[in-house]
Amino acid sequence: MAGDDCVRKRQSGSTANCKTPENEETHRRPESERPFQNSSNGWVDVDHVITRKMQLIAEAEQLKPAFMKEVDSHFTEFVNSLVAKSALLDSSSPASLFPASCAEKELHKAKTSRAPPEHGKIFTARRSLLDELFEVSHIRTIYHMFIALLIVFILSTLLVDFIDEGRLVLGFDLLVFVFGKFPVVFCTWLCMFSATVVVPYNLFVWWAQGYSSSSHRAVHSFFYGMLFTLFQIAGLGFGPTYVAVSYALPPASRFIVILEQVRLVMKAHSFIRENVPRVLSSVKDKAGTVHIPRISQYLYFLFAPTLIYRDNYPRNPTIRWGYVATKFAQVLGSLFYAYYIFVRLCIPQFRNSSQETFNLRGLVLCIFNSILPGVLILFLVFFAFLHCWLNAFAEMLRFADRMFYKDWWNSTSYANYYRTWNVVVHDWLYYYAYRDFLWFFGKKFRAAAMLSVFTVSAAVHEYVLSICFGFFYPVLFCLFSCFGVVFNFTLNDRRKGPFWNVIMWTSLFLGQGVIICLYSQEWYARQYCPTDNPTFLDYLKPRSWSCHMKM
Repeated sequence: MAGDDCVRKRQSGSTANCKTPENEETHRRPESERPFQNSSNGWVDVDHVITRKMQLIAEAEQLKPAFMKEVDSHFTEFVNSLVAKSALLDSSSPASLFPASCAEKELHKAKTSRAPPEHGKIFTARRSLLDELFEVSHIRTIYHMFIALLIVFILSTLLVDFIDEGRLVLGFDLLVFVFGKFPVVFCTWLCMFSATVVVPYNLFVWWAQGYSSSSHRAVHSFFYGMLFTLFQIAGLGFGPTYVAVSYALPPASRFIVILEQVRLVMKAHSFIRENVPRVLSSVKDKAGTVHIPRISQYLYFLFAPTLIYRDNYPRNPTIRWGYVATKFAQVLGSLFYAYYIFVRLCIPQFRNSSQETFNLRGLVLCIFNSILPGVLILFLVFFAFLHCWLNAFAEMLRFADRMFYKDWWNSTSYANYYRTWNVVVHDWLYYYAYRDFLWFFGKKFRAAAMLSVFTVSAAVHEYVLSICFGFFYPVLFCLFSCFGVVFNFTLNDRRKGPFWNVIMWTSLFLGQGVIICLYSQEWYARQYCPTDNPTFLDYLKPRSWSCHMKM
C-alpha cells in the first residue's frame, strides 16, 4: 500500500517521491491555506509564517469596520433602551426584587401611569445622523449632486446676465436688501440677550432665597411669577417686535430678531420650569440648602443648542475647529444656494403675477411650479440650520448630544414627521406643553393636549411669518392647524410601508408649493398695489385677491 511504502521510504531516509492522500490534499490547497511547512532541518519556514500573519492581519483590518459598526449599532440601541427604561422606573422601585414577569408589569404600569413632569429629557453623547450617513459613499454622492445643482444655478445666472448685459454681473443686491440694517439687528439682539441673562436668573434667585423663610409663600410666588410673566410678554415679547416693525427691518433681518426672540422666551421658560420644582422639593424635604444654579451654567444653556435646561450636559473632550469652519462654510453656501433659487426660480415667476388676471388655472400652475423651489428651500433650511448651524455651536461648546433631528425623511406618518423633523423644538413642546397639560388635566385629555400643542405651534409659526413679511396671510396657520391636525390623526403611526412614505412626501411637496406660491403672490401684490393710508385691517386683508381684480 501507499502508506506502507512511505513508511519504508521514511525509514530509509528517502521522501522525495512519497505521495499519500494527506500530501496530495495539501498540495491541492492554495498556498495561503496550507499548514506551516518545516524546512529539511526541522525549523519552521519563517517567511511563510510572516506572510500568513500579514494576510490574517489584512483580513482582520477589512472585517474590523463592519464589525465595529455592527457592535456600535447594537450597543447604542441597548444603551438607549436602558436609559429609557431607567427614566420610567423610580429609583426606589422594588421591581428588581421580583421575578421578570412582575418587573414587566411594573414597567408597563410606569409607562401608562401619570409621571411627574420633572422627569424629562435625558441627554446622552451621540452624533448627528447626517454626520454618520455622510460616511457612506452613496449618501455622500447625493450631497455632491446638490452641490452640482448649485453650480448649475450659478452658471445659469452668470450666462443669462452676460447675454443680457454683455458682461458678468456679480452683484448680490437681493442679499444686501434682505439683510439690511444689520447694526439695528445686532443692538436689538444684544439688548434681548442681556435682559434674558439678568432678569430671569435674578428673579429666580430672589424667589428661591426668600421662599423657604416667607410666611406667605403663595403670595411670594405669585409676585415673582407675575414679574417673570411681565418680562416675557413686555420685555421679550413686545420690545423686539416693536423694533422690527418701527424700524422697517427687511425680511431676513426681521427673521433674525423674531427667531431669537422666540428662542430666548423658550429658554427662559425652561430655566424657570426646571428649577422651581427642585426648590419646592428641597423646601418640602426641609433640606438645609436650596439648590441655585450658577450663572455660568445658565450662560452655557443660553448658547447651547437645546431648549431643555440642565445643570450639566454631556461634553466632548476637545473642539474640532476644522469641523466648525466646515459647518459655517456650509451655512454660507446654503445662503447663496437660497439666493440663486429665488433669483432663477421664484422672482421671474412672481414678478409679473400681479399683472395677470386671477383664475383657477393660473393658481394651479403657480402651485405646481412652486414645488421645486419650495422643496429645495425646505432642504436648505433643514441642512443649514438644524444640521450645520446647531452642530457648529455644539462643537464650539463641546456639547455632545447632537440629536437635533431624526430620520424624518423615512416617516410614514405625519405624527412621526412632527416628532423627528425638529427634535429641539419638539422636546420643548412635548415636555412643557403636552406633558404639563396632561399633568394638570389628566391623561384622558390627550386629544385636547395634542390639539393645544398644534394650535400654539401654528400660531407661533404664523406670528413669525406675519412680522417678518409685514402682512398677515394665515396660509401656514391653516395648513398647520387644519390639514396638519387631520393628517396627524389619519396618517398616524399605524401606517407603515413605502406607500405611506410616498403619500407623506407627496403631501409635503404640495404643501411647500402652496406656501411659496401664495406668500410670494401676496408679497408682490403689496408691492404693486400699495395703499396710501393703510389701516390695521389692511394688514389683515389679503392684498393679492383685490390686486388681481384691479388689474
